[in-house]
Amino acid sequence: MANQYPTLKIEHRGQIDILTMNRPEAMNALNKQLFSDLQNYYTSLQDNYDVRLVIMRGEGRSFCVGGDLNSSAFAEGEGREVQQYETQRQASSLIRLMRSCPQPIIALCHGPVCGGGFSLALAADVRIASTCARMNAAYIKIGLSGNDMGSGYFLPRLIGLSNASLILYTGRFVKAEQALQMGLVSDVVELEQLLESGLSLADEMLQASPLGLRLTKDAINALIDAPSLESAVAIEDRQQNLLMGTADHKEAVQAFREKRRPEYKNC
Repeated sequence: MANQYPTLKIEHRGQIDILTMNRPEAMNALNKQLFSDLQNYYTSLQDNYDVRLVIMRGEGRSFCVGGDLNSSAFAEGEGREVQQYETQRQASSLIRLMRSCPQPIIALCHGPVCGGGFSLALAADVRIASTCARMNAAYIKIGLSGNDMGSGYFLPRLIGLSNASLILYTGRFVKAEQALQMGLVSDVVELEQLLESGLSLADEMLQASPLGLRLTKDAINALIDAPSLESAVAIEDRQQNLLMGTADHKEAVQAFREKRRPEYKNC
């Protein structure tokens, strides 16, 4: 079977997809094809109940260095505005797809994680960094706003307004240990341990019921902008009442009592 995604490698490990951006010669810079492949992949997850979790990473020396400055969107001449407009729409659409896909996304960050690559990492649910990772909102370094592909939305919510402003106003690099101190990443490990750490975390998440895990991501997306405690707990109450009626809830309770791993049937 031909590769469905020319710039991606997809490895299926049980209920986990390992998604690897595969433009190592360009340090996984985001061009039109990579944007398109990522869009199509994340769209395919919307109704996919076989994949419960995604580990996202980059091939070669970098997670992703951001937009490909050699692409047509950055070329001078007639039609540049249209090309840039289409690229911008692709980019923002991809971020929304990552947040709306039901599966949690673990980003494994190594090497330079810049600009659009930084925004992809921010759109993931959890980030684990290698000791060699360094991140920045590079947009402002090329005469643009520091806010792009959701960076101005995600960063203040992750690390607070002051730290976010520092990163977005300056474009300075944040190294792995500093990112950990800020709460930008959840863990820092050696590069050779990065995938193992991601798989270990994924396995821990998979001990939740399929619907419970999906609804948790769904609720986080809704509750982060909830206007009041009352509206937040109303969503939580409805989810819990729904999940308490599932066979998987009963299985999870029984497994807890018997000190074993649950065997879910997604029902």
